[in-house]
Amino acid sequence: MQTPFPLYIARRYLFAKKSHHAINIITLVSVIGVMVGTMALVVVLSVFNGFEKLILSQFNAFNPDMEVSLREGKTFSSTDIPLEELQQMPGVAQVGEVLEEAALLTYRDRQHLVRMRGVSSAYRDITGIDTLLIEGEYLLEDGATDFFVMGHGVAHILGAGIHDFLNPLTIYVPRRGRSISLQPADAFNASTHYASGTFGMQSEYDMEYVLVPLRLARRLLNHGDEVSSLAIRLEPQANPSRVQRDLEAMAGPQFVVKNRFQQQELLYKIMRSEKWVIFFILTFILIIATFNVVGSLTMLVIEKQGDIHTLRSLGASRKTIRRVFLLEGMMISLAGAVGGIALGGLICWLQMRFGLVGIQAEGNFIIDSYPVAVQTWDFILVAVTVFSIGLVANILPLRKISEKLEKPG
Repeated sequence: MQTPFPLYIARRYLFAKKSHHAINIITLVSVIGVMVGTMALVVVLSVFNGFEKLILSQFNAFNPDMEVSLREGKTFSSTDIPLEELQQMPGVAQVGEVLEEAALLTYRDRQHLVRMRGVSSAYRDITGIDTLLIEGEYLLEDGATDFFVMGHGVAHILGAGIHDFLNPLTIYVPRRGRSISLQPADAFNASTHYASGTFGMQSEYDMEYVLVPLRLARRLLNHGDEVSSLAIRLEPQANPSRVQRDLEAMAGPQFVVKNRFQQQELLYKIMRSEKWVIFFILTFILIIATFNVVGSLTMLVIEKQGDIHTLRSLGASRKTIRRVFLLEGMMISLAGAVGGIALGGLICWLQMRFGLVGIQAEGNFIIDSYPVAVQTWDFILVAVTVFSIGLVANILPLRKISEKLEKPG
């Protein structure tokens, strides 16, 4: 198949030795600039994907598929929503009760305000909280004995460990219906227990939450069958939107049903916003790098004035000559884009395989190196972005060509 004339000339101009060595250098710099900018886009987007996937996996292991709570108010009776009927709903695999309240946790001479989350025995299977364990085991009940599972941040602040059987932890909860008293014993219900394990995820949760058995939470809060929310695990093949609508219809307008996204809606929006902000910043840098191509093409047009008039004398149209230099610029951009995508993909693979770039953080961290998650959509987005920037940047020097074509040879 014969190569089109504009592409043939553009290819010869790209690889042919220029009379001015500076043009070759500028062309090489243009390719490298586009390649580095493209590589940065691929790597940064993949790292953001990695952090997003990691953080969401942590929250998905802490939060249920669906959560039912009061639209206004703190607690409601578990009989307000028939649990047996709820358990039999299509798409619902398991239902658990949750009772949450602020509390004070003490260890030796230290104390820390926490969120006490009392959970039923089904909570482990509903959320996968045991996958977040850093130390110990997920054990809240052993016969008549109750245990705590606390966030790693809580344990760090209190200096508490799970192997200290001489110094248990004590949790204090304000007594229901009692007025403020100068005697702590009159104002609080307290209970002393040992910790069986610690979990780690996002720092705000690590330093805030302590999991306790539901029976202990109800005893401390003087609640009978009241709960703060219902945690629901869905069947793997269930349609979340359909199940959510069915739950809303069953619960009624006084209750709100939240899926995983709605439970952490602010976090989702922040992560997406940060990703797009970084994308546009790097795109702006890529635009600046791409304008090296403008300088390269402009110098090439100046050097090839004689060729331009020769081609015009041989019958080449202005459109054909413009296309020659447009293809020349697009090949420079394409070379940089392909090289950048390939290099970025290689760096991402090396990071995923070997964890070359580690994370320097004080204390225990859930990962040792920067997480990377490669998505095909990001590669397509980067390729389209680089192509669009290159097309716009390469059109600008063509105005100079038009001026030269207007002059008599």
